[in-house]
Amino acid sequence: MPRRSSRQKPPPVGALSAAVALQARRGHSQAELRRKLGRRGYDEADVDSALAQLVEKGLQNDGAFAEGHVRRRSRLLGPLALSAELSARGVDRDVADGAMARFTVDRQLAAARQLAERLCGNTRYASYRELLHAVGAKLMRRGFSMPVARAACEALWAGTSDSPEAQAPPPVV
Repeated sequence: MPRRSSRQKPPPVGALSAAVALQARRGHSQAELRRKLGRRGYDEADVDSALAQLVEKGLQNDGAFAEGHVRRRSRLLGPLALSAELSARGVDRDVADGAMARFTVDRQLAAARQLAERLCGNTRYASYRELLHAVGAKLMRRGFSMPVARAACEALWAGTSDSPEAQAPPPVV
């Protein structure tokens, strides 16, 4: 007798119970819940009903999910990477933009400076250009814009270098 795939097995609990269990582990966007419940074999109508009940009871809110995600991940990632993550999790663009609005340029600069210090570690760079090339590139790969990455590198160079060049503003590269 052929083996039944996991998709063909009837789910042991209702879609609402499964959705609540997923939300209890960590917050999910509606799209994530829809995808995970679909993979577990729930009918689309059951999934729609479960998601509507979660929203009605206040257990799922894409806006709150997006804000929490930005708050948690903004220490490690810049706005470009955060927007991409929210998009990958199925958060609507307008909702993501609303959550990103709180990640102001000042907060981006503070996060980039702290991250630059961690990325730099105990490494001493011979020149600002070398620092910008190494640390600035890492910041940009993590989703920070070039002006923010440059400002973080300038602050790091001015605060950690013992050279007389540190007293003067770094050269424009």
